[in-house]
Amino acid sequence: MQTCLILDDYQNAALSFADWARLAPAVQVSTVNAYISEREALVARIEQAEILVIMRERTPFPADLLARLPKLKLLITSGMRNASIDLAAARERGITVCGTDSSPTPPTELTWALILGLARHLPQEVANVRSGAWQSTIGTDLSGATLGILGLGKIGARVAAIGRAFGMHVQAWSPNLTEERAQEAGATLARSKEALCEASDFVTLHLVLSDRSRNIVGESELRRMKDSAFLINTSRAGLVDQAALVRALEKGWIAGAGLDVFDTEPLPADSPFRHLPNVLPLPHLGYVSRDNYTRFFTQAVEDIEAWRAGTPVRHLG
Repeated sequence: MQTCLILDDYQNAALSFADWARLAPAVQVSTVNAYISEREALVARIEQAEILVIMRERTPFPADLLARLPKLKLLITSGMRNASIDLAAARERGITVCGTDSSPTPPTELTWALILGLARHLPQEVANVRSGAWQSTIGTDLSGATLGILGLGKIGARVAAIGRAFGMHVQAWSPNLTEERAQEAGATLARSKEALCEASDFVTLHLVLSDRSRNIVGESELRRMKDSAFLINTSRAGLVDQAALVRALEKGWIAGAGLDVFDTEPLPADSPFRHLPNVLPLPHLGYVSRDNYTRFFTQAVEDIEAWRAGTPVRHLG
């Protein structure tokens, strides 16, 4: 019998979103519903598993961790890209790495939940209603406002379409974005990143994190934004200089931020993002939806079956 361990199952939901019984009795499946940050504790918990199923970029798998998992033969990640897995080290150790499909719809929808929550001060007003107060804030109109999108890929283009439906002026920028591609998505190509930050009432990030894009929004960009503008990040925390963002929020360079991603997750208790009143923080829910979970875990079962048959599918690297 082979052992399969599903990590980062925070909601105790993984086993209910796929027919894992298809793998029995050849594969015994269990889950871990708490994040294990300490390396020795993590190794002790997973070192007996031959198959691991992980959420993309939750628990990193660098070369030194893979070296301590001699029994590991199959590593499955949600999504078809996971920058926190050392694929070269996995190949060297004979570990097969496979992925799953992932829908761009849930993070698109969550981006708009954050935009609307910030624009209409929903956390404050909900708290006020619960405490007996009534109407203490004035909302920001979306119609006629400017939406700036950094990254106009699958998610960014969907965000742009919704912005147009709200009657917003949509502009976009990324290092390789062309005017033709921007027009196809219904956006205007900003002449520069700086110009986008200066003109936008809402700036939302939808870029892939890489050495080139890390800290693509830093102090200079944040200072260029309007003091009435909001920053939204549902992509990767590393796209924004986190220390500069804290200063921007504390000093009022911008009006607020909606954040679903952080350098350290789960967010530490002493993180300023937990306590700043102009931050709408979420616990990395971008991908968390019933449809996506069904896709992730159903395809994880398929990945295991195909690998056991000697014909891996959705093979990465």
